[in-house]
Amino acid sequence: MIKTTRIAAPLLALAAGGACLPAHAAELGLARIFSDHAVLQRDQPVAVWGTAGAGRKVAVTLDGQTVNGSADAQGKWRVQLPPRRAGGPYTLSVTSEGRTVSRADILVGDVYLCSGQSNMEFAQRESTNAMGATYSAANDKLRFLNVEKNSAATAQDDLPGPVEWKVAAPDTIGGASAVCYYMARSLQGSYKVPVGFVNASWGGTTIQSWIAGESLRTLGDYRVGVEAVAQFGADPAAGMRAEEVRNETWWRAHDPAAAAQRAWIAPDFDDSAWASVTPAGSWKDSGLAGFKDFDGVAWYRTTVTLTEDQAKAANMLRLGPVDTYDSTWVNGQRVGGGAVPWVWRAYAVPAGVFKPGRNVIAMRVLSGGQGGGLSGQPANRQIVMRDGQTIPLPAAWKVQRGSALKGLAVPATPWDVPTSLTTLYNGMIAPLVGYKFKLAAWYQGESNAGAAQEYRALLPLLMRDWRQRFGQPALPFVVAQLPQFGAAAKAPLQSGWAELRDAQADAVAHDPHAGLAVTLDVGDRFDIHPTQKTVVGERLARAARAVAYGDKTAPGSPYAVSARRAGGDIVVAFKDTGGGLATYSSDRAIAFEVCAGAACRFADARVAGDTVVLPGAGAPDVTRVRYAWADSPFVNLFSGDDLPAAPFQLEVR
Repeated sequence: MIKTTRIAAPLLALAAGGACLPAHAAELGLARIFSDHAVLQRDQPVAVWGTAGAGRKVAVTLDGQTVNGSADAQGKWRVQLPPRRAGGPYTLSVTSEGRTVSRADILVGDVYLCSGQSNMEFAQRESTNAMGATYSAANDKLRFLNVEKNSAATAQDDLPGPVEWKVAAPDTIGGASAVCYYMARSLQGSYKVPVGFVNASWGGTTIQSWIAGESLRTLGDYRVGVEAVAQFGADPAAGMRAEEVRNETWWRAHDPAAAAQRAWIAPDFDDSAWASVTPAGSWKDSGLAGFKDFDGVAWYRTTVTLTEDQAKAANMLRLGPVDTYDSTWVNGQRVGGGAVPWVWRAYAVPAGVFKPGRNVIAMRVLSGGQGGGLSGQPANRQIVMRDGQTIPLPAAWKVQRGSALKGLAVPATPWDVPTSLTTLYNGMIAPLVGYKFKLAAWYQGESNAGAAQEYRALLPLLMRDWRQRFGQPALPFVVAQLPQFGAAAKAPLQSGWAELRDAQADAVAHDPHAGLAVTLDVGDRFDIHPTQKTVVGERLARAARAVAYGDKTAPGSPYAVSARRAGGDIVVAFKDTGGGLATYSSDRAIAFEVCAGAACRFADARVAGDTVVLPGAGAPDVTRVRYAWADSPFVNLFSGDDLPAAPFQLEVR
C-alpha cells in the first residue's frame, strides 16, 4: 500500500459545471461576498442575494430597513435595498421561517474592483517602502477582499470559499494588492468615506480569460474556442473527448509518427526497452543518449499502484512544470494538456479513471526549442485525493524519443490557464455580478504583448462586457499602462510592449469613462514585477478623481495630440502638461524618433512650453513621429507636475 501525505487542498480545480449555490439550496445563507466587514457601494441600489429553501420567503434587513423576497425553485433569492449614503457600521441579516443569518460591521461607502495579472496581484508586503505603509495601515474604514483563484468552464453563482473581508491593519494589509491598496488609500484620503476594494487577479493570464463567453464569441476568431469551453462545462467527458480529437488532428498534421506512437498511451504497452530517467530539468542535461541536442517529441510513462479506496478518492494529477507542450493520459484516457512551460500541470481526473491495482500515466512532450521534458522536481509529481491527501508518483520514468521537430507550437486547450478563454470571468468575476462598484482598475497586458492589434479590440470589449454584466453602463475604468521591461534599445526597432502600450492608450482615449496611468518611469527593465507600486496606485487614483469622481483635474500624463511640419522642423503639441513640459538631466528630450516608412531614426528634441520641437526633422520623406517606442525606453520628458509624458506614434501633418 502506498503511503499518503496530507497537504492543503489544490489551489485550482477547474469548475466544469454547476454553480456553488444550488448545492446548498435548502440552507438559508448569504452569498459569500457578504461576509463580516464588507463594504457596500453608496448611492446605488444594494442588491443582496443568497439561498433558502425552494419557494421560501425571506426578509433582508440592513440598518433597520427590511425588504422581502422569496427563493425560486432552485433555492436562489435576490432582493434590492434602496440606495444609502455613506455610513455604518451596520448589521446585514436575512430571516426565513424563524431562522436568521447575519453579518456584522458592514459599511457603506465606495467599492473598487481591481483585476489583471501579476502586477495587480503583487502583494503590498513586497512593494517599495512597504514597511512604513504597513505600520501606518490601521484604518477601520478601509477594507479589502482577495478573490480566491478559480477557473471555471461555466459562470458561477458564488465565490469559492472561504471568503473574508479584512479590515486594513498592520497584520492584514501585507496580503492586499499593493497597487489597489495605494490607490484606495489615496482616494479615501481625498473623499473621507469608507472604502472597500475587491482584488480578482491571476498572474500570467491573458485578457481573453476575463471576458464573458457571450461577448468574447462575438470576435469570430474565438467563437469555436468559447463553444469548446461551454461544451466542457456542460459535459466534461464529452468536452475532453472533443479536445483530444482536435489535439490529435493537429499532431497527425505535424508529426508523421503521431498515429503509430499513439499506441504508447495504452496501459498494456510494453515499455521495458525504453530508457529510465528521473526527470528534474531539461532532457538536454539528463545524460540520456540522443537527448543532448534534441528538439522534438519525447514520450514518458510511469506506473503507480493504488488500493481500492485510493482509486475511488483520487481526482487530480499533479506533474509540476513541463517544457513546453504536453498531452497526458491516465490508463489510456486523456486528462489534460498544457502549453506554457512555467505553469505547473494540475489535471482533474474524472471518477473511475484511476483503478485499483496498476495505473499507467503516459505523457507526450514537445520541446519549445530551449529545453524539453518534465522540468520540475520529482517530489512535485503526485496523485491528489478528494480530502487533500497525496500519493507520490515514482521518481523514475520510462522515456523514449519520438520525432525531431522544431518551430512548432501546439494549440492551447481553450480552458487551460493562463491562456484560457472566459474561465476567469466565470470563476472570479461572474460571482460578483449584482455588487455595485465605484470604479474598476485594470493592470494587465504583459501576457498579451506581441498581439497588440488584437488587444485594441479586446480591452474595449472587456470594459463593455463588465459594464453590461454589472448593470453599470458608465462604470469608470482606470488602466495602468505597461512600464518598461526588457533590453534597452540602442537603435530604433519594433517593440511588442510599445505596441501594447499604444493599444491601451487607444482604448482609453476612445472611452469617455476611462483614464490611463502612465508608468514608464517606475518600471524595471530587469524585472517584470517592478516594486514601486505606490506611485502606480497614486496615478490610478489621480485618473479616478477625474473619471469616477468628476474632479476638474487632468486625469494623468501629458499626451501628444498632433505632429506637424513647421519649415524644416517638426512640432509635436501636447495636452495636460501641468503648466508646461520639462526635461530632466538634459536640455533635450530623449527617446524621440522620426520614421520614413518602416525606417526610423532617433531625433533631436527640445521643449518649448506645451510643445516639443524636432529641429531639422521635417524632411519630405518623414511620415511619422514616435516617442518611447521600445520595450524598455529611457525617458526624461515630464509635465510641470512631474508626470512622465505618454508614449505615442503620430502621423506627420
